[in-house]
This record gives sequence, structure tokens and C-alpha cells, in this order.
Amino acid sequence: MVSVGGDRVAANGDTANKIGAYSLALCAKHHGIPFYVAAPLTSPDLSLSSGKDIVIEERSAKELLNTHGGLGEQVAALGISVWNLAFDVTPANLIAGIITEKVGHLLPTVHNFWGIF
Repeated sequence: MVSVGGDRVAANGDTANKIGAYSLALCAKHHGIPFYVAAPLTSPDLSLSSGKDIVIEERSAKELLNTHGGLGEQVAALGISVWNLAFDVTPANLIAGIITEKVGHLLPTVHNFWGIF
């Protein structure tokens, strides 16, 4: 089993989490390993129909171009540009279930997630 956190869950079950969660979901799917998202009940947002509606935070390019999280000297070559996204979106079809803090809820499909409200 692979599990990651879930910062936002769209109505269709797509989830947003720290960058790299989508890659993990793809690897898990390829190797036949169930992929779960642990999301507090504050994460669902029914106003978001899918992951395409989730606003993804963009971080400073300096975090990647400079040492010490962007506070130190630049180590990347001059003229390099980067797009530093803080989150990515994992499509619902890669998610085996969503785990919540509500006792006993390990949901077999994301479509059942909304039944706990």
C-alpha cells in the first residue's frame, strides 16, 4: 500500500497534494500497489468539480535556483527559468480509497467519500 496526504479533494475524487504525489500514484498503479489518500474532512470542496479547478500554489523560483531554500547564493546557471509548483493533482482513477479521521472509514472508492457527510 502507498499513502499520501490530501490537501484538497474535488467533487469527482481528484486530489491535490504536495508535488510528487501524482508520480507516486502512477508508480503504484504500474506495479499493482493500491494508492490511498489520507485527507481530513476539511479537504473536500464540492465547489471544485474536478482537479482542473484546483488552484495550484506557485512558489518562488529562487527556492530551486539558490541554496538554503532560496535564501543563499544562486547555484543554477544564469538565464535558467523554472516553474516551481507546490502541489500536483492525482486523478481519481489512480486512487484506491480515501482515508479520513472519521473512525472506521477506509473508503474503497473515491465515489463513496461523499457518503460520509
